[in-house]
Amino acid sequence: MTAGTKLLTVPQVMEHLQLGRTAVYNLVRTRHLASISRGCARRIPAHALTDFIHTRFDEEAAAW
Repeated sequence: MTAGTKLLTVPQVMEHLQLGRTAVYNLVRTRHLASISRGCARRIPAHALTDFIHTRFDEEAAAW
């Protein structure tokens, strides 16, 4: 991770993915979505969200 990496909060990721808090934390817990802890807060690098979306898109396209 570079010094300029943008870190997103769980509510921001919830908005991007249009998922609830529990669903986002499940993605983090199952390591489908990379995250880091900053104190007692959880942060998701923006590139991890982009990677997750691309991976899901590729999986969906392959299923067709």
